Amino acid sequence: MIKGRISSVESLGTLDGPGIRFVVFFQGCKLRCLYCHNPETWDLVGNSVEISPNELIKKIEKYKNYYGTSGGVTFSGGEPLLQPEFLLECLKLCKQKNIHTCIDTAGFGFGNYEEILNYVDLVILDVKAVEAEEYTTITGQKIDEFYNFLNTCQKLNKKMWLRQVIVPNINDDKEHILKLKECAGSLKNIEKVELLPYKTLGLHKYKTLNLKYRLQGTEPLSEEKLYELSEYLN
Repeated sequence: MIKGRISSVESLGTLDGPGIRFVVFFQGCKLRCLYCHNPETWDLVGNSVEISPNELIKKIEKYKNYYGTSGGVTFSGGEPLLQPEFLLECLKLCKQKNIHTCIDTAGFGFGNYEEILNYVDLVILDVKAVEAEEYTTITGQKIDEFYNFLNTCQKLNKKMWLRQVIVPNINDDKEHILKLKECAGSLKNIEKVELLPYKTLGLHKYKTLNLKYRLQGTEPLSEEKLYELSEYLN
């Protein structure tokens, strides 16, 4: 029996796709983003719960009265694409029960994306950077897999939201926002492009896990600066 590992769930999410969402945070991520606020999800085992697709869907269905047909379920992480068999079975069960499906992903899995995406209604793609050198600086990985996933989304004409975290002194300038805008403009079926402000909410987790926080001293991005930068997307 296929089982997966999840870090946590959120029963009434409002920021993870259209409507009210049941959000499932998968365990495991290969990226080591400078600004990651969930380092506890990096390890594929970690302090997670093992669960079968059927068990998870039963939990999701309990909240169907809340999310109804305007909301649904969002598989997030960590990185949901690192548990492809488990993710695929969960998506299939959701579609059998007419539940809207979304994956919130950095697009960095094992390359078997097409079958998974056939059961996905919306992709929220976390854009770390659009150029190779900066992508590696931010994530510690090469950018190729990101574009492999993005190209598969385009091939299948998936509805997409693009999101990018904006960090002071890293990508908080007009040049970076225009690069993101150019990238989005070259793609089809992009419903939304969002800038997310860098925050330090997960800083205490690094201390608990005895990990070095590489952006120590970086202040959260202000709402004023976020608004200013967002204007370049128009």
